[in-house]
Amino acid sequence: MALRLRTVERDVILPVKGALILVLFYSLFFSRWFEDVAIPRSVAQQIIERFFLIYLGLNLAVTAVLLLAGHLPSVLVQRVIFTSNFVDGIFLAALTFVTGGFDSILYWLFLGLIVRNAVSSPLATPQIILNLSVSLCYLAAGVLDLAIGDEALDFGDYVRFTPGNPAEPFLLRLFVLLLLSVCCYGLQVLFEKQRRAAEEMREFNTRQEQLHSAGRLAAQIAHQIKNPLGIINNAAYSLQRAIQEGKGDTTQPLQIIREEVERADRTITKLMGYAQLAEGKVERLQVVEELDRAVAEVFPPGTHPDVRVEKDYSDHLPVLLMQRGHLSEVLVNLLQNAREAIASRGRIKVTARLGPDESVILTISDDGPGIPKDRVEKIFQPYFSTKEKGTGLGLPIVKHNTEIYGGSVKVESELGKGAKFVLHLPTRTFMKLRT
Repeated sequence: MALRLRTVERDVILPVKGALILVLFYSLFFSRWFEDVAIPRSVAQQIIERFFLIYLGLNLAVTAVLLLAGHLPSVLVQRVIFTSNFVDGIFLAALTFVTGGFDSILYWLFLGLIVRNAVSSPLATPQIILNLSVSLCYLAAGVLDLAIGDEALDFGDYVRFTPGNPAEPFLLRLFVLLLLSVCCYGLQVLFEKQRRAAEEMREFNTRQEQLHSAGRLAAQIAHQIKNPLGIINNAAYSLQRAIQEGKGDTTQPLQIIREEVERADRTITKLMGYAQLAEGKVERLQVVEELDRAVAEVFPPGTHPDVRVEKDYSDHLPVLLMQRGHLSEVLVNLLQNAREAIASRGRIKVTARLGPDESVILTISDDGPGIPKDRVEKIFQPYFSTKEKGTGLGLPIVKHNTEIYGGSVKVESELGKGAKFVLHLPTRTFMKLRT
């Protein structure tokens, strides 16, 4: 939408409208344009001149907004453009009223205005409202021209309708306006579906390639295991020889073995996570379905009667392009942690919201005892656990599986106020790459 605003409204429409405004300004204030109009010059001059000055001021404000669009909220820019397009239709209707009503040559500008609205307003509701208002403005201009003409004007040779079928010309023109509105909207829908399909395919291929690249990286990391194994083997040989001979210091070989085992363990932990990336395929995952599936897995019906799980999902959430196993592991781990935190009695809330840049924000919160402040920064570290029988790998897996898709996870917690985990999952990786 930002690209359309820049291309259509700022780079194309703004210069064209500026030229038309200059022509109108000259015609209204420095020419005798109103000599041939169908209503008295004094009335038309006053009405149009006042409206034109208001219209000019509005367009100056719109110009400033378009030039500063990059520094203003996108919602504000869209609303300003919507208002400007709506006023354009009203102003064009006023000019149509004084230049012949239904017979005005300005009718063709209404067709152009409909096409412009369709291009610069891709959202369905604003586009339909604008294009319907354009048709109504043309109808109102023609009807008002006829009403005033029938009461106060001498038509002379000004014949707008044939005696046989007086409604035919204006009905035909109105039908063309409505038909063009429908066609533009239909083409907009088709182009939007094609654009989304192309973006989704590109995102799908990008993420699949990321996973394959991570798998290849895992194979390279595996070579690093050989180094500590070789050192351990040499230290074990030295230790064995010292024990057999009953002399020598055994402390140093034991320390070497311990250090290399720890180093190998850290490497293997990372390697396991990366190696799993090459397994499986990226799928189109519906957020609500995956959340409900995870909740049903952690809280089977009838097993936790004292736990109240509240769901709050937004409508029309975008799909996530991920491996189902990765997302399921993230959600199940967080829900299990929440269940254990409330000791099988309390409230757990699961929410899903649309974030910036078509991302998805998931939150899982509980009303348990919370996490001490000094432990909040450590809970994502491998093997760190606040539970007696915890492995310390649940939350590191959550963090790892989220970050490999360009997402992030954070925790908000205070003692006595529960804990809330917030997942930010982007749906368009290539958008980040372009910026």
